[in-house]
Amino acid sequence: MHCEKISAYLCVCVCVCVCVCVCGQISGSQLFHPQGNNREGKPYVLVVMVARNKQPHSILRAIGKGSFGKVCIVQKKDTKKMYAMKYMNKLKCVERNEVRNVLKELQIMQNLEHPFLVNFWYSFQDEEDMFMVVDLLLGGDLRYHLQQNVHFSESTVKLYVCELALALGYLRTKRIIHRDIKPDNILLDEHGHVHLTDFNIAAIVKDDLKATSIAGTKPYMAPELFQTFEGSHPGYSFSVDWWSLGITAYELLRGQRPYVMRSSTPANEILQTFHKVHPSYPAAWSLEMKSLLRKLLCIDVQKRISCLAELQDLDYMSHVNWDAVLSKQLPPGFIPNRRRLNCDPTFELEEMILESKPLHKKKKRLARKNKDQGSDGSPQVSLLTLNAIIQLNGRDNCSVEKLGGNQNIILWRKRDQVDTRDYARAAYGVIYKIIKRRVSGQIL
Repeated sequence: MHCEKISAYLCVCVCVCVCVCVCGQISGSQLFHPQGNNREGKPYVLVVMVARNKQPHSILRAIGKGSFGKVCIVQKKDTKKMYAMKYMNKLKCVERNEVRNVLKELQIMQNLEHPFLVNFWYSFQDEEDMFMVVDLLLGGDLRYHLQQNVHFSESTVKLYVCELALALGYLRTKRIIHRDIKPDNILLDEHGHVHLTDFNIAAIVKDDLKATSIAGTKPYMAPELFQTFEGSHPGYSFSVDWWSLGITAYELLRGQRPYVMRSSTPANEILQTFHKVHPSYPAAWSLEMKSLLRKLLCIDVQKRISCLAELQDLDYMSHVNWDAVLSKQLPPGFIPNRRRLNCDPTFELEEMILESKPLHKKKKRLARKNKDQGSDGSPQVSLLTLNAIIQLNGRDNCSVEKLGGNQNIILWRKRDQVDTRDYARAAYGVIYKIIKRRVSGQIL
């Protein structure tokens, strides 16, 4: 029992720190990219960051939440630049068996950069939570705007499809299936361009292999995914994301999805719906848009549009300047209101009133906890990590730097000098032994 708990907690504490904190430069206790948005030009540095009570960000307000955790707007204290920060409670991740998904999302996002994705900057952790800092997009998600009864014109939806298709084309070059494309996971920037987010259930497929695990939001899942529910395992590939894109485009145009189903609808009923119900297309829609949606919502995977090249070959897309789309030179037909925060205001109220451990009060809460425990402010897991770093330093000849005020302990190593996976396994093994000895009552 002890071993299972140790292993689960280590998976959060060690792998998140060791595997995913990739930054461009270290300055004092801060982490940042020296090249700004040009992440491709940054040197890869492997960082282990053990955060103390001092926070490098000012927390402004909560803007979202989900099963993964919560999202808030933060401002970096040294640069004054604002970001979105997603944070997840480590204990809850272990209890809900979500550790694997969290680590996979971090692994995927640190290697991505595209104009139509919500791009990752860096991550860190403290005693309670894991944090992911990403691009801040204040235009709100498409679900919010649908709930506000926004009418999206055909030209606007066509541009959204083009922008998201470029993002899907890029993800395919990285062998990534998103598996959860829906209005909730598509954010708008202040100019109205779309950005795909949430890689929590994304899958990486190698070569010509197919994915077989069940994942997604049922109303947006492709028919071939439900065959797995029925017991057969033909597998699926990138085409499932294009089906979800078609469902999303239809919903944006009409305000409702083409198939009526809920998350609780049994898989066999959903498969019957696909074969018995034929989506209706309003007469007001152009013939070209209807044709596009039919090809995206084709039950036969072989006949469905499943890649960027197939979309670009359509007559409907023949006049699209794809270079202009990629550089965001084509203005969207819908511009979010810049004078308001485009999200549900109840997120902030819940954080301020209902949340038992609000993030903005964490500094005082942890300081009081450490005082009550009579500690020097250093959490136990941080001491364990330090012991592991010392042992690793002797083994791998890495550099350990203890920064001023005992704020952070950073272990760094250029990625071209050490294999990240081997390094993570080494750290995991060392810290596992340390915690196991502590649990069994041995003193280090």
